[in-house]
Amino acid sequence: MSESTPASRAKVRQILIWGAVALMIGGGVLAWQRLKPQGLPPSVASGNGRLEATDTDIATKTGGRVLKVLVREGDNVTAGQVLAVMDTAVLEAERARAQAQVRQAQQASATADALLAQRQQAVTTATALVAQRAAQLALVTKEWQRAKELIAQGFLPPQKLDEATAQLQGARAALSAARSQVAEAHTAITTTESQRTEAQSAIETARASVKRIEADLNEATLKAPRDGRIQVRAAEEGEVLGGGGRVLSMVDLSDVYMTFFLPETAAGRVAIGSEARLVLDAAPQYVIPAKVTFVASVAQFTPKTVETTVERQKLMFKVRAHIDPQLLARHSSQVKTGMPGMAYVRIQPNEPWPAQLAVNLPAEPAPTSAPASAPTSAPASAPAP
Repeated sequence: MSESTPASRAKVRQILIWGAVALMIGGGVLAWQRLKPQGLPPSVASGNGRLEATDTDIATKTGGRVLKVLVREGDNVTAGQVLAVMDTAVLEAERARAQAQVRQAQQASATADALLAQRQQAVTTATALVAQRAAQLALVTKEWQRAKELIAQGFLPPQKLDEATAQLQGARAALSAARSQVAEAHTAITTTESQRTEAQSAIETARASVKRIEADLNEATLKAPRDGRIQVRAAEEGEVLGGGGRVLSMVDLSDVYMTFFLPETAAGRVAIGSEARLVLDAAPQYVIPAKVTFVASVAQFTPKTVETTVERQKLMFKVRAHIDPQLLARHSSQVKTGMPGMAYVRIQPNEPWPAQLAVNLPAEPAPTSAPASAPTSAPASAPAP
């Protein structure tokens, strides 16, 4: 028997390689044929999409330095949980200054109150003086009248009339001066009341500044607005961010849905609340139940994810199907957004679902047991479908 040549050995290796490739392709095709839904009835329409959820950015309200970041990517958080803390040294200094302004304005208001009381007492004194001067004027006027009559009768010398007239003029001048003092006192009261109003306004302005700064101090503690999972940690401790700078991004895993598109012939027969089934490309063996929560009322062109030119030329309607939040809560460790898949809806509600679209969910992760003295551990994470 002759020995094999290098050419023949290479040819054998090439045949073996192509045979292995053929087996792999055949196995893949067979697996795809077994896993993909076969022969969908006319009562079921389908469209491709991706799992989405409500994303929220945790950002700063004002610029500053990041003091602490208390969570990592992938951590589950609850509503109200402190996620990060900003440096508040500047804000605390501003609050101290605003509080000092409040005290200063309060002292000015107290001074204005005391001065107002003094001015009011001055009005009372001046009013009493007017009454006194008026009485004196009345008395002097009578004396002048009697002196005039007695002089006319010859009982008094004429110079007595001059004296009485001088006294009368002096009394009139004193009364006029007293009335001027009353007017001045009233003017002083008006001025003091204006100062008091300004002091009260200064107090309110300073208190408003304190409240604003305290609000900024509260905003410096970044808290989770809802339950969810941290997706992105965009800033680290010590970084300086501007107003609105993103520190973290989180996703609400209780609000997960798939947006897909249906042709006009099918979308017109889908109602809000219709049952839907979701099958993810990464786990085609599972069928996830959902409900239609949105059907666009205006048609639009299909997105670029549709490959064929003929399909892109059709007008399609956007449809959204939400997964039950309770179901999501039971499988929270397995929920991952952004995964592509197919959505199926029944356009004939009375028709049953085909067998390949019967609900099939992964097993729920069982919580791990913990000693009585130790804190209960979180549920064990199962592999994502």
